[in-house]
Amino acid sequence: MSHDHDDRPQLTAAQAAAVLNPPAGRNGGDLVVETLQGLGATTVFGLPGQHALGMFDALRRSSLRYVGLRVENNAGFAADAYGRITGEVAPLLLSTGPGALTSLAALQEAAAASAPVLAISSQIPSAGLGGGRHGYLHELRDQQASVRDIVKSVHTVRTASQIPSAIAAAWESALTAPHGPVWVEIPQDVLLAETTLPVVSAMDATPRELYPRPELTIAAAHLLSNAERPVIIAGGGVVRSDASGKLRALAEKIDAPVVTTFGGKGAFPWEHPLSLRSWLEDRHTTDFLEDADVLLVVGSGLGELSSNYHTFRPRGRVIQIEADAGKLESNHPALGIHSDAREALADLLEAVERREDPDAAERVRTVLEKVRVRIEAQDLTLEQQVLAAVREALPDAAPSFWDMTILAYWAWSAFDARRPNTMHSAQGAGGLGYGFPAAIGAAAADPTKPVLAVSGDGGAMYSIAELATARQYDLPLTWLIVDDGGYGILREYMTGAFGETTGTELARPDFVALAESFGVPAVRTSPESLAADLSKALAAPGPSVVVLPALLRMFEPTHL
Repeated sequence: MSHDHDDRPQLTAAQAAAVLNPPAGRNGGDLVVETLQGLGATTVFGLPGQHALGMFDALRRSSLRYVGLRVENNAGFAADAYGRITGEVAPLLLSTGPGALTSLAALQEAAAASAPVLAISSQIPSAGLGGGRHGYLHELRDQQASVRDIVKSVHTVRTASQIPSAIAAAWESALTAPHGPVWVEIPQDVLLAETTLPVVSAMDATPRELYPRPELTIAAAHLLSNAERPVIIAGGGVVRSDASGKLRALAEKIDAPVVTTFGGKGAFPWEHPLSLRSWLEDRHTTDFLEDADVLLVVGSGLGELSSNYHTFRPRGRVIQIEADAGKLESNHPALGIHSDAREALADLLEAVERREDPDAAERVRTVLEKVRVRIEAQDLTLEQQVLAAVREALPDAAPSFWDMTILAYWAWSAFDARRPNTMHSAQGAGGLGYGFPAAIGAAAADPTKPVLAVSGDGGAMYSIAELATARQYDLPLTWLIVDDGGYGILREYMTGAFGETTGTELARPDFVALAESFGVPAVRTSPESLAADLSKALAAPGPSVVVLPALLRMFEPTHL
């Protein structure tokens, strides 16, 4: 079997000399950073550790920008946000054992939210691998086993020449729909060993495209064209594949009302006449969705939050477009189309026939009015006032990152994200501490826009160390901390379930004084002055903190 080499690049004499005489003083770590640069990376996140020092030393000799956080889990959250905002791979450099394990909760969130994070971890020296108990520092019996259930793929390196190929394969995996976190691990001695391999040049790691099968598009288009009451549920896959324009065009072509999931915030214009907004935790919305004769679900698995806690029982035909094959029909029988949302919507848009429904907008208005009346009856003026103040202060194009806190749960349903890919939360895995470190990652991705993080006082305590990071890199982000003296939502859950609470009440610092001790300007605000204080903080350069002492309540659930 012969290969045609005529199209291979021809090296100049100078290039050939550089390949044959690579610079001295390079090690395995240099192969890591050269590969990342060759793949197009510009920024890496992480935290150094003894076994990983070969990679960190090599950063000195590269053009990569390093953003170092104070806790590995927070570094993972920052990489997650960078991946969500840019759609590019976010490299995360980790050390062995405790460093690797501390990142796992962040990688779980990246997996749940389909964020392309490339974790590159060191390992104990090669001589210690294989499961024996050698007693090396940071030693685990099987480090990969700890991450295998979380990440999309695991790539192991045992020699220097394997480094570029392993990282390229991981990169391709991270960017193949559905995006997600991947894991590469390299022993300490391989990272430290001097190498005479040529400098890594441009690498090719093209993700596979995921197109819908044509017969499924035809079947889906027939169902939608002939539906009497079609409705669309738009999930996070629409945002990730940059398909909100195609979604809107399809909805308008068939006059179908659209509800966005919490992960799909911003995928459809909030004030559009066909917009049901995001009131998924409301029985009026659930009833409306159940009444659809054809329900198109795009980029959502219809999990717990998107199905009103699995109380949703569709009566019509379901069409599900989903890049994650494991989510197809996992909760409801459907015409399952395994595809990237953008590709499937583009094909559907061409294939459907225009249908007009003069009553669609009125039916949407009726549902939204029922939701409004239900909320109005619960005396929740403060909560709506606070959310409106945040919306007023936040520029339309500024990204926001919401921790697991009562104000965020309100925002999932009631906040107008205004633009796709601007509102993000930790609702995928539901871990605490996401908001502020994620905002750091977003600010690193685009320092031209202010970034907002929203936390409760409980979640804020997970991330206090990163005030030092925000100050060190002078990042344009504002942290709103809603201080209610405890884990507010757990307080509500326990009171509702048991009549009293355990473990929910928290001693906490003076957040204003604490922020100022890091050199970060801070202000204590009130619901009345929140919009003005938040606007001022967001407009100022560098990091800032706004503390709102307030006891917020959740609206009543409808799924119980």
